[in-house]
Amino acid sequence: MQQIDETKLNDLVGRVLGDLGGAVSVPLVRMGDALGLYKALKESGPTTADRLASATGCAPRYIREWLAAQAASGYVQHENGQFSLTPEQTFVFAEPDSPVNLIGAFDIAAAVVDNQPKVEVAFKTGRGVAWGDQAGCLFCAVARMFRPGYLNALVQEWLPALNGMVDRLKTGATVADVGCGHGVSTLLMAEAFPNSRFTGYDFHPGSIAAATAHARAHGLQNLSFEVGTAQDFAGRDFDLVTCFDCLHDMGDPEGAAKHIRKTLKANGAWMVVEPMAGDTLEDNLNPIGRLYYSASTMICVPTSLAQDVGLALGAQAGEKRLTEVIRAGGFRNVRRAAQTPFNMVLEAT
Repeated sequence: MQQIDETKLNDLVGRVLGDLGGAVSVPLVRMGDALGLYKALKESGPTTADRLASATGCAPRYIREWLAAQAASGYVQHENGQFSLTPEQTFVFAEPDSPVNLIGAFDIAAAVVDNQPKVEVAFKTGRGVAWGDQAGCLFCAVARMFRPGYLNALVQEWLPALNGMVDRLKTGATVADVGCGHGVSTLLMAEAFPNSRFTGYDFHPGSIAAATAHARAHGLQNLSFEVGTAQDFAGRDFDLVTCFDCLHDMGDPEGAAKHIRKTLKANGAWMVVEPMAGDTLEDNLNPIGRLYYSASTMICVPTSLAQDVGLALGAQAGEKRLTEVIRAGGFRNVRRAAQTPFNMVLEAT
């Protein structure tokens, strides 16, 4: 038996205990959101467990234990017998439009745990798990997780980073949002540019139904949603095609690139938003890479392998590999137009 380095062992045990604490916090955070506990803490200021229970219609004994767990996690502030949210905690847990609202990530964590049996079988067979067969409301969770980032950057930073695109959108352009999911990105663009026309495409009928309902609820008339894959969606002569956090999930991203190139006008552009990643494993051995590699193992790779080609780029493909895929579709120019800690934005022409 190899000699144990006690310092390294204790460091590892500490990290694992932290991870386990985070893992068992997933249902607590989700209940805090669903029961309006974070919202009530935000509105009340410092309060007691009994007052929070009364304000939310919950049983005091459960609220006391929940608050203790949240305080131990650093998610809630405790001082002199009262509980509250700091501005930073509010930004993460109780501000839906905050760029770092992470409630959706906890929803995804719950969904991937439910999905374990299916992915575990796929490890043995090498086959995939189709997007529509993923466990839980993964589609809702993904939309909720990505919404804050899109809300705070898409119109304000990403589209202006594309050469001359904002002026075209203001005047009136035609846009295809491919892999639109529940249509969060499509709706944001349609609201910002009423003179342009937007069509969202996704191969999952349930997501298209949800996106259509969202558009109807917003009363928008300059967008529509259709079922279609990235390799065969309808429409031609687009000024702009967008793909948000979905190219790496596609079974045949090179085929998608070729089809998108054909659907664009000669002076059109393709905006590809992908998870932030370096080009090597070593570049991605950090908290962001850890999150994306884990989600990719449970969601992205199984989704791609369930499709015809199943290239399985994975969520941490990196700019170099993504550029190779995009160029394989006939695009000559690819550049990083913008970035956030979570995403890179590529412009292809």
